[in-house]
Amino acid sequence: METAMRSLLSDNSRYVESFRLFLKNSTEHQCMQQFIETRLPDVISSIGDGKTTINVLGVGSGSGEIDLKIFSKIQDRYPGVPIHTDIVEPSPEQILSYKERVAKTPGLENVHFNWINKTSFEFEVQVKQKKSERKYNFIHMIEMLYYVKDVPATLTFFRSLLAPNGKLLIILGSGNSGFSILWKKYGPRLPRNDQCLYISADDIADVLRSEGTKYQSYELPSYRNITECFIDGNRNGDLMLDFLTETYDFNKNASPELREEIIRDLKCPKYSSVKEGKIILNSNLSAIVVGSG
Repeated sequence: METAMRSLLSDNSRYVESFRLFLKNSTEHQCMQQFIETRLPDVISSIGDGKTTINVLGVGSGSGEIDLKIFSKIQDRYPGVPIHTDIVEPSPEQILSYKERVAKTPGLENVHFNWINKTSFEFEVQVKQKKSERKYNFIHMIEMLYYVKDVPATLTFFRSLLAPNGKLLIILGSGNSGFSILWKKYGPRLPRNDQCLYISADDIADVLRSEGTKYQSYELPSYRNITECFIDGNRNGDLMLDFLTETYDFNKNASPELREEIIRDLKCPKYSSVKEGKIILNSNLSAIVVGSG
């Protein structure tokens, strides 16, 4: 790694700003919402059978936009059944946004929210110290496994929290996405913040297969408009490059050689395509569903 660079996660406000901008320029949430509309009803079809309360755990839920879509489908499948949800999220800004979103959303009267301002590892330590016996009927980990130190151990822990008939949903960048290809190639030269940032859904599938764990996988086509990344001095482009590389102020702190290499690669067909004069990054996602047991 080049010593002048530091992780984007070292500045939470810039991370949140770049993350929100990236979402604005992508179809990421739209493709997740399509998965929720078309596939999730089958995934959750038996999670609450015979239950008087449905326990849900969201890990790295951000501002809650996808969470609320998930709750809507659970409510459709189990009308009137109370839902208790624990939300593990390390960013205070994101928790505040989540609470504001809940306050503006009707139809959540039977959903009890418990926000936990911790990383997934801090939550794991808390659960083990308190010897909590709570089990969850549904756990979702959406685009957050990039930020854990030990992926296999994290998967093992959260699978242990599943109730009978429970389901764990993981969504990450697909192994064939430009995002994942970029990280695989340049990860050793980018700041890691002592975390395992550069993984894809293919890596998760490899871990599950090595353990003999059965799972289902779904491809979620997605793309991002990264045209502004190639405009010198464009703040939005700078922020998107920050998010792409997980680097604080990448344009300022990366060496000219590294910056030139990444900019050149991002224009290549392996990563992106050109549509109507715009440079569109392939940012396909994969959804992996694991059952209890």
